Amino acid sequence: MRLGAHAETVIEWLALRLNLGPKPLADTQAAFQFARIIMAASRAGLFEALQDGGRTAQEIAAARGTDPRATAKVLDALLAHGYLRYRNGLYELNRLSRKWLLADSPHTLAHKLDFQEIEWRWTEGFDRWLLDGTARDMHGTLSPKEWHRYQWGMRDFSTAPATEVAWRSRLPKGARALLDIGGSHGFYSVQMCRRHPELTATILELPEAIPSAAEILAREGLERRVVHVPGNALEDDLGTEIYDAVLLANLIHHFDAEQNLRLAQKVARALRPGGVFMIVDAIRIASPAEANRPSRRLGAVLDVYFALTSTSGTWSVEAIQEWQRSAGLRILRPIWLKTLPGAALLEAMKPGASNAAVGTGFV
Repeated sequence: MRLGAHAETVIEWLALRLNLGPKPLADTQAAFQFARIIMAASRAGLFEALQDGGRTAQEIAAARGTDPRATAKVLDALLAHGYLRYRNGLYELNRLSRKWLLADSPHTLAHKLDFQEIEWRWTEGFDRWLLDGTARDMHGTLSPKEWHRYQWGMRDFSTAPATEVAWRSRLPKGARALLDIGGSHGFYSVQMCRRHPELTATILELPEAIPSAAEILAREGLERRVVHVPGNALEDDLGTEIYDAVLLANLIHHFDAEQNLRLAQKVARALRPGGVFMIVDAIRIASPAEANRPSRRLGAVLDVYFALTSTSGTWSVEAIQEWQRSAGLRILRPIWLKTLPGAALLEAMKPGASNAAVGTGFV
């Protein structure tokens, strides 16, 4: 995924190609201003105001209690960038906004946009971090209310990739027990269990995170098959040959190399023969020579973000697979996610069983 300015006309293409246009302004001023426009529109409920049909800017403002002049300007900005359509004098939702920005859509990102207000404040620390290199454990500063917003945001973020991972992961036939480490809202486990009717899942999560996470999980109606257990994977024993699969989704970027290696070793012990260790995360470049690889660009940006907020960062395919290999697992082919560009599913299997792995769809 390439971020920033993209040419839409031949003139724009030439301007970017010949370095005539101010690309840094498109990548900064235009990007951050429009980001705040989308976030503000979502929080104010402008998209919900159009859920049942088209309206004028004045009608939308009256329905949501916003300033008419400001509302009209925001709607025009959303319209200009493909987030709305305009017909017969009325603003309307389009396919993009109806799928991703309505709060009650099964694909909604409304909670993630809400949490981004907190993340926005975090990124104001980039300047200081660049000077002293000292990470700020931002997650440790979250209030209970902010934890709630964080977990709902992560649930929204996981909707599409969790479904893809459930269909493309290579679990052993007859798999019955899944350990989801740091699974929070549990949607990865939910989709895995829906894909595999005999599977049950245990979500290992920090005690302080479980109340909000359990509230989110309860919506799925799988309380008999997906449960939370309090604990800390870095400190607790995960057991020996208990699970058919272990999942770490969007978690390794919070840990350093030594912690990830130790965790991989624990996971290997906890897997039954033929069991699969699954890691889902954004992937960073292994070296500057890979900087132009499309699948690594987002991971390079997130590497900076997580280095600031969690003391670590994203990891390369080679680094992740080395932890799995060092733990005695057999490496499987990486699966690059279509629903989360720049992220991959990296699996490794514990030797010792002949059960074939299963996994179809999203070829």
